[in-house]
Amino acid sequence: MARRTVRNRPGRMGTSRTARAAAAAACASLSLVLAACGSTKDTAAPGGAGGGEGEVGVILPLLTSPFWQSYNDYVPKMAKSEDVDARKTVNSNSDPSQQITDINNQLNQGVKGLVVAPLDSAAISAGLDQAERKGVPVVAVDVAPEKGEVAMVVRADNAAYGEKACDYLGKQVGTGEVVQIMGDLASVNGRERSKAFRDCVKKKYPKLKVLEIPAKWESDTAASKLDTLLNSHPGIKGIYMQAGGVYLAPTLQTLKSKGMLKNAGEKGHITVVSNDGIPQELDAIRNGQIDATVSQPADAYAKYGMYYIKAAMNGKKFEPGPTDHDSEIVELPSGILADQLPAPLVTKENVDDAELWGNSAG
Repeated sequence: MARRTVRNRPGRMGTSRTARAAAAAACASLSLVLAACGSTKDTAAPGGAGGGEGEVGVILPLLTSPFWQSYNDYVPKMAKSEDVDARKTVNSNSDPSQQITDINNQLNQGVKGLVVAPLDSAAISAGLDQAERKGVPVVAVDVAPEKGEVAMVVRADNAAYGEKACDYLGKQVGTGEVVQIMGDLASVNGRERSKAFRDCVKKKYPKLKVLEIPAKWESDTAASKLDTLLNSHPGIKGIYMQAGGVYLAPTLQTLKSKGMLKNAGEKGHITVVSNDGIPQELDAIRNGQIDATVSQPADAYAKYGMYYIKAAMNGKKFEPGPTDHDSEIVELPSGILADQLPAPLVTKENVDDAELWGNSAG
């Protein structure tokens, strides 16, 4: 029986050519439309495909805080130790819109990786989307984005900050009015610390009454609102500052101006617990001006920011679970992974511990 071979039938061959030509024209037309609409990714290969080579951009949220000044100082040292080619840091100066511009500028200058400390958990997604379109991996430091693609978030457990501050004030004060000087509630950090502190007080120390100051990480706002609050509530017994790097100096100055800055052990002393672990806080603990702080690891933020961006540029993936550096990688509700680094409570009992970064900074 003779075989029927489609390719030997001229009619079928002609139809096939016509169909292929039409399909190609249609695809070309569709590609132009998609490109014009900006809905396709750039042709740059993902960061992991490039073998981990290339410059890394590092974007800071601000430099008016001693904490971020210390982080800025650690970045080039940790980049060198992790063999990362980090560019000179860029300061977004507390402006979320400027931060998006800074990200775009770095991408346009050809960086192959980005380490960013987001100012606004939601707004940062615009910059993350741009990086994803360019195939450039991003590591977020300190603040977790609400959405957008990042290879890892390097931060501490911010809910634990609020809980540790609550427990310290609850045990030291017991009853009366305490003030929570909050961060920016546009940041997940400010929200997590505030809620954790508030919930802990309600559950464990119901005799405490929490008064709140939304200060947006701004020293002037913290000072003016604390001054007003102390006028109407002169019996305040405790203060929780969510960022000692920004709030320490204005808080102490405000208390001093009202004759309310008493050292620990003196009658009328207001118990103060903070977050950050900067050298100035440690000195204030030694001097008895404040009582405790939660040490947020500026050195480890820089070290593991560099570690994870190098890993991302080499295509390395991670899973939730304990790490080899006394932390734990967790999956956040958004699906993003976060390495939650240790953040110990510092009091007069351990303030001279050589392992605290604040005792070796600068």
